Amino acid sequence: MAPLLAARGVSRTFTSGNSRFTLVIEDLALSAGDCVAVVGPSGCGKSTMLGLLALALRPDTATELSVAGNDAKGLWQERREDSLAAVRARSIGFVPQTAALLPFLSVRGNIGLPQAILGLSDPAFIDGLAAWLGIAEVMARRPNQVSVGQRQRAAVARALAHRPPIVLADEPTASVHPTQADEILRRLIVFAREQGTGIVITTHDLARAEAAGFRIAPCRTD
Repeated sequence: MAPLLAARGVSRTFTSGNSRFTLVIEDLALSAGDCVAVVGPSGCGKSTMLGLLALALRPDTATELSVAGNDAKGLWQERREDSLAAVRARSIGFVPQTAALLPFLSVRGNIGLPQAILGLSDPAFIDGLAAWLGIAEVMARRPNQVSVGQRQRAAVARALAHRPPIVLADEPTASVHPTQADEILRRLIVFAREQGTGIVITTHDLARAEAAGFRIAPCRTD
């Protein structure tokens, strides 16, 4: 069975002043139910890697890049931006480092946004996610009316709301209490197993990710 996500020989080079930095994804394959934690220090390119996997950043080179059965390498080569955007919306759930909730929408509105964009309507699933993540009581509030931890859990719920085959999360527990961090990681593992989702997170905390059950992929600098 083909993997949900495959990235091989994917690279992007950045230049800043006299500095030059090249990120290379040597070989990554993500199958249904896989949970991978990319671990490394700040500045090693973890967020850039997620941008490439999320089809938000164009690679300079790619031997293979496929997302949910779509040849993303070919779409980039053909400059089919609309098709890439459609693949992102349909197939990827993304959790940014900071929750990045829209301030003018309620927590419920933020979580339901992916469903709305795709023309889906499954409020029962959204309610279930909110209860599962412990934020059911704040669904009617605006983001500035809830805690940092509640905003981050809402961002996780938003990424899962349309049941995407792939979830990418950039330091999803960096801004929450350690107890909440453990719980979020455990719930992502459960979701992956129950829904057949492939999940990639980035984190500084190898021990926490390993304890939750993530497979560790080191991000190294040369």
